Amino acid sequence: MEERIHYTNENHSTCIREKNGVTYLTFPLLEKAGLVHGFTTRLGGVSEGDCASMNLSFTRGDREEDVRENYRLIGDALGLDMNRAVLSHQVHKTEICFVTEKDAGRGICPDKEKLFEIDGLMTKDKNIPLVTFFADCVPLLFYDPKGKVIAASHSGWRGTVEKIGAKTVEKMVNEAGSHKEDILAVVGPSICQDCYEVSEDVAQEFARIFSREECEEIMIDKHNGKYQLDLWKANEMILLGAGIKRENLAVTDLCTCCNPKFLFSHRASQGKRGNLSAILCLTD
Repeated sequence: MEERIHYTNENHSTCIREKNGVTYLTFPLLEKAGLVHGFTTRLGGVSEGDCASMNLSFTRGDREEDVRENYRLIGDALGLDMNRAVLSHQVHKTEICFVTEKDAGRGICPDKEKLFEIDGLMTKDKNIPLVTFFADCVPLLFYDPKGKVIAASHSGWRGTVEKIGAKTVEKMVNEAGSHKEDILAVVGPSICQDCYEVSEDVAQEFARIFSREECEEIMIDKHNGKYQLDLWKANEMILLGAGIKRENLAVTDLCTCCNPKFLFSHRASQGKRGNLSAILCLTD
């Protein structure tokens, strides 16, 4: 039986759930629209060591049999057949793959060709869970409840500078027939501004695409060649600029780096970690 634990913030953008010992997050904006989805935590899996315990990545040095068991566990919690999931190899670029029935199982079934250098997934087909990976970078999740289109993108600082969120919206419109005013979007758990110090070269990349006023909102200059960067706010600006209506946008305040026992964080663990996953699926 599924149990609602609590909301993680006052604006109710994120909720913690538990089922059969698996703890995961959901987003009420997407829940109310009827989308089956979840964002994993570290809790409820079988992995050990740095990947303990709900690691869903095959590339972190974890035992394959443990990762596959974790997929079974999260699939049972969400009511999804994860053998039909689509995974990709993310490289901090902005390629987005339009997934169809023929792609079901890519990345998880050994006999299916993997998707490489893809940082976003989108589909209109049912019963194909889309899986994207995170451990400080920003999850961008999308659902068009009228056109029945879902998408998920991985937005680190490079993806944010290249506006992968806006590119995902455009792909939903141009290739899947969505209307911008119908799209729901979530900026998910990731590293917060207080934890995310970046160097001058990264700050210059943001200054290249954001106005001076916008940069003042998303970056704090520490006057030592370092800046505190707000990826949540930057992606919020990008999505609003791409045509997402403010009432259709939810932004978390849950930081991966502040909560390393609950969520995997690359920065907090100095790279010794598993991966969190965002899972979206259109269902019958």
